[in-house]
Amino acid sequence: MNGLGARVRQAVIWRSGSQIVAQAITWGSTLVVIRLLEPGDYGLFAMSAVVMAFMSFLNGYGFASALIQSETVDNFRIRQAFGLLLLMNGSLAVLQWIAAPLVADYYQQPMIADMLRVQAVIYMSTPFIALPEVLMGRKLEFRKQAIVNLTSAAVGAALALTLAWRGHGVWTLVFAPIAMFWVRAIGLTFMARSLVMPTFNFRGCGGIVSFGTTVLFTQLFWLVQTQSDIFIAGRRFEPHDIGLYSESLFLAQIIMAKFVPPLNEVAFPAYAQLQKDPVGMRWAFLKAARLVMLVVLPAYIGMAVTAEPLVATLFGPKWLEIAPLVTLVALAMPFMTLQIMFAPALNALGRPDVPMRSAMAGAAIFFLCFFIASRTGIHSMAAVWLIAAPALLMMTMLFSRRLINVPIRDLAMALAPVAGAALTMGAVVLAVDQWLLRPLQLWAPAHLAVLVGTGGLAYLAGLKLLAPTLLGDAIAQIRGRKSAA
Repeated sequence: MNGLGARVRQAVIWRSGSQIVAQAITWGSTLVVIRLLEPGDYGLFAMSAVVMAFMSFLNGYGFASALIQSETVDNFRIRQAFGLLLLMNGSLAVLQWIAAPLVADYYQQPMIADMLRVQAVIYMSTPFIALPEVLMGRKLEFRKQAIVNLTSAAVGAALALTLAWRGHGVWTLVFAPIAMFWVRAIGLTFMARSLVMPTFNFRGCGGIVSFGTTVLFTQLFWLVQTQSDIFIAGRRFEPHDIGLYSESLFLAQIIMAKFVPPLNEVAFPAYAQLQKDPVGMRWAFLKAARLVMLVVLPAYIGMAVTAEPLVATLFGPKWLEIAPLVTLVALAMPFMTLQIMFAPALNALGRPDVPMRSAMAGAAIFFLCFFIASRTGIHSMAAVWLIAAPALLMMTMLFSRRLINVPIRDLAMALAPVAGAALTMGAVVLAVDQWLLRPLQLWAPAHLAVLVGTGGLAYLAGLKLLAPTLLGDAIAQIRGRKSAA
């Protein structure tokens, strides 16, 4: 157990550490690019991204990830997985090329057809990313992945800045990701030495197909949940409004989308080795949830109460329209963050059917809410998250509480001190903002800096008052030392 713990900590350090640095590079360039482009450019890209997301759920990642869950993997199984990835992604590229004009007609935006046809080349990089990632993930080898991810982030950032500066508009958002995908594909394949001769003989891979198909359908329902907003709103609102909404989601989902998935990548193989130890599984899940929410809750509550100076500082004055949208979505993100932490534990237990049931519930809840909200305005689309996210979390907890041996009461008690400290922080920051800073009309970065400093002190004081040992335990946990019970 101690050996596994050390390997997991090392994997987390490399995976999360490299992710933070890579995202710092990407976000730095993104913030500059956002100031150069227009909301309409992001609206068009968001519409094409919906199609890419729905097509990508068939890219075979679920079948490749089944290799992690398998106890043994031989060379023939690897060749089968590679062949399946090539076949599926080649088909996706052709299908998107053919369907591009139909999608453009649906959105009534002719440019989307050209964008989708160019973006189709991304699919062909997927087999050369998925296979080496899975093979290195089995061994918790994330150092090499970190090097490649940092390189691809630097290339994508440089290309994005160059294209935006030269006035290429929405094409900046098309070509930069293509470059990043292909740099990752070449780098990971080289690092993992995973280039093998594919085979299209799929005999004996029923287990992979069964597991992968369940994960596949889970991803489909997840996509309905997360992409139905743009799909529905794309026909009802102008690209400018879609751009405002999509960038409010981008800002509000930064932590959930970039901080938690790397931890889940490490958690899946770690949980898989604890699947016969229910006590260890329960303890590991509660510790992970508490550690993640220790960061996520204050970050999102802080984002909600500082939305206006935050947007003005990061995006510039022309994006201030998104501040109310950011507040609404940010308040819902802690619920979504906690909800997505259940999937790796359940998949590791060989029960991907439970995340699929949660995804089905989420697809139904979000689609219905977005459909109703789209008839009233773009702010209603953002408000949907405050209703649907808590409802989905509650259903997921009910579905899985017995399997991972974590009663709702235990999880609530583990997170209560963090939630209390974060809410106290939010109230203090809001009071300082409304009563002291707004009358002074400070420069936005200075305004934000004062609020962030105030919030940090208030949060630490709240933790010290409500749970004196919690922060020390979390630091000890990260360092690998024995924490208090």
